[in-house]
Amino acid sequence: MGSLGAILKHPDDFYPLLKLKRAMKHAEKQIPSEPHWGFCYSMLHKVSRSFGLVIQQLDTKLRNAVCIFYLVLRALDTVEDDTSIPTDVKVPILIAFHRHIYDREWHFSCGTKEYKVLMDQFHHVSTAFLELEESYQEAIEDITKKMGAGMAKFILKEVETVDDYDEYCHYVAGLVGLGLSKLFHASGSEDLAPDDLSNSMGLFLQKTNIIRDYLEDINEIPKCRMFWPRQIWSKYVNKLEELKYEENSEKAVQCLNDMVTNALIHVEDCLKYMAALRAPENFRFCAIPQVMAIGTLALCYNNIEVFRGVVKMRRGLTAKVIHQTNTMADVYGAFFDFSCILKSKVDMNDPNAEKTRSRLNVIQKTCRDSGLLNKRKSYVIKNNPRYNSALIVMLFIILAIIFAYFSAKRPNN
Repeated sequence: MGSLGAILKHPDDFYPLLKLKRAMKHAEKQIPSEPHWGFCYSMLHKVSRSFGLVIQQLDTKLRNAVCIFYLVLRALDTVEDDTSIPTDVKVPILIAFHRHIYDREWHFSCGTKEYKVLMDQFHHVSTAFLELEESYQEAIEDITKKMGAGMAKFILKEVETVDDYDEYCHYVAGLVGLGLSKLFHASGSEDLAPDDLSNSMGLFLQKTNIIRDYLEDINEIPKCRMFWPRQIWSKYVNKLEELKYEENSEKAVQCLNDMVTNALIHVEDCLKYMAALRAPENFRFCAIPQVMAIGTLALCYNNIEVFRGVVKMRRGLTAKVIHQTNTMADVYGAFFDFSCILKSKVDMNDPNAEKTRSRLNVIQKTCRDSGLLNKRKSYVIKNNPRYNSALIVMLFIILAIIFAYFSAKRPNN
């Protein structure tokens, strides 16, 4: 659960955090008994606990298909990410990956920690994949083939222009959006969404990750990874790695704001996509990551810490997003509130200030025009409230009771 200091600063995070912890415990108990499915769902919880939680809400057949789709693409991404693999070895694996998923014996040792386990024991994923309905298999194979080819292309090619950036993000994330739309359609739960909207769902998430992970990617060993397009960063520095140097802080923040402004262009498509979803479980599955993305961009914008360390939403706010994102009214409310936070950080001296404000105005207008903002749950705390000592003591008592309860349930040695 979140740290005590964070809970005391944001007491309204306490209930969502407690609910999230209980939901994660419940999700872990739902892991299937069959060895291959047990491995897949256990691995899913290890590589993404929040994704592993949200996926549990899907219909069983669709849940299994999405689980395998996610793990196949995680494995593909692990090959792409491992900078220690020589190019002449990596490229053929990426291109042929869609065939490997049909081979129960195939595995390839790469990656670190849980990703190495995934790759070493990939036969479990292949075994589960071969038990899916044919329509699901075809959708997963198609997307894996296209993504592997796209990744291979950009192993050999730098991200130079904004068009290159969009193309790269399409291959590694936009195709995920298209694949999920195909899986939803194959399940009979949704109409097939337009490709451009599905693509934008992936691009918005991917661009957010690329922005947030600048420092991790640039410091990658043995070789840095560079996904920020030269067309943007070259306006501010001569080399991308120069953005992390303290003497370039002002230019770094301007470049960061330019990148965030670029990502905001996908928001309207994302809102259209989510508004068209019919099944509540599919909606939550799609909406929670999108709300997390706009919240992360609001946190990253104009924030020099992106170039100094890890910038991410506090755990309590993440729990609140998962707890509160249930309807389109919640989504419009979240996007409106986080865009307000982002807008309040725009410095009119920033070279992209007008463009940023213009895109935020469009997002806010879309949210207002929905007519649902009056039903939203607010993510904005205008002022940090001053909680009196009695409330803090009460919170300590509650925490002590919970701790004593769980301690009492532990078996004695």
